[in-house]
Formats: sequence, C-alpha cells, structure tokens
Amino acid sequence: MMLQDRLFQATGMPDKNWWHALWPDPDGIVKELRIESGMTVVDLGCGDGYFTAAIARRVGPGRVIGLDLDLDLDPAMLEQAEAACDGMSNCDWLLGDAMELSRLIASPVDFVLIANTFHGVPDKTALSKEVAAALQPAGRFAIVNWYPIAREDTPVLGQPRGPRTELRMSTEETRAVAEPAGFQLEGLVKLPPYHYGAIFKKT
Repeated sequence: MMLQDRLFQATGMPDKNWWHALWPDPDGIVKELRIESGMTVVDLGCGDGYFTAAIARRVGPGRVIGLDLDLDLDPAMLEQAEAACDGMSNCDWLLGDAMELSRLIASPVDFVLIANTFHGVPDKTALSKEVAAALQPAGRFAIVNWYPIAREDTPVLGQPRGPRTELRMSTEETRAVAEPAGFQLEGLVKLPPYHYGAIFKKT
C-alpha cells in the first residue's frame, strides 16, 4: 500500500493554540463519550496525545493505547504525545496503519475513539470493520465529527477552522457507514460548539 493511501485526508495535527481553545476541557469530552474507569481504550489517530492523556486520567487502572501513523513520520509529535502523558503509567503508543488495528494490538479492547479524523478516512466502512475486529464483544466505538456546517461558520480564535465543508459528515452519514460494519448506534452527544459524538456498540 502506498503511503498516500495510508494517510487520512485533511487530518493533520492543527496548531495547538486554536485546538486547545476549541477543546478547553478534554476530560469532560471523554466523560461525555462514556469512557469509564478500568477500560482498555485505543485513541485512534492520537496526534499529540491531547485526548490520550484525558483518557488515561479517566480510565485510571485501565489502559490507553495511542495509535498514529504520523508519529512515525514526525518524531517530535511522539515526544509531545509522551509528554502529555508524563507521570502516567497507563499510556502506551503504537506507530502504524489504522487499517491494521486488530493486528497491531495484543488483544481486543473495550473502546476505540477516533476524534476529528473520521471525515478523512478513504474507506470508512473498511476502517469501521477493522475497529469491530479490534473490539471485545459489545465493545464501543466513538466517532467525534464536525457537524456539517460550512467551514466559514466554524471560527476559532477569529479564523475558519476544521476540514473543508464537503468533507464534513452528518450523524446520518456516520451511521450509514458504521452500522453495516457491525455496529448499532447507542447514543449521540453534542460536543459544543461544532462537534458531535456518535457512540456505537458492537453487535
């Protein structure tokens, strides 16, 4: 597989200033997504570890695995991710292709989160099937997406932010991709100002 086929479109790690302004409370987001203490969670497309660290705090005696292809391309990002989880012993890191998730992890997990990245996945149903293969029976898959609002209408710190308008997905479009891959929608949560979380249960 060519490298360009492994990368997700329009999903590069954004500037920290506006990213943190958009997500001032990552711990609250993780709670809204129903990640619980003791779970083993994969943060798929973990980037600089901003949400990975929040998951680590939430799961406590559980474990979080941050996986990203970009960590392999940019060693500085791996350093940032490790620094985000500094002092926490329940964070692990994997460098690899998300489309090989079930083969990269040692055993099935309880929960997989993909935040702000699903819109750029070339074959969303194939990825969803791969996530299903990586989950325990009745495991959860949470997808955090931008609402399908025009990019010029989603400013952060005075500038339009996020993926191009045509890449954004409605909740119905997200369901139409995930459910045929072996999932049932369990809940939708609003993540203001511009996102929603779709929580699916493996069937």
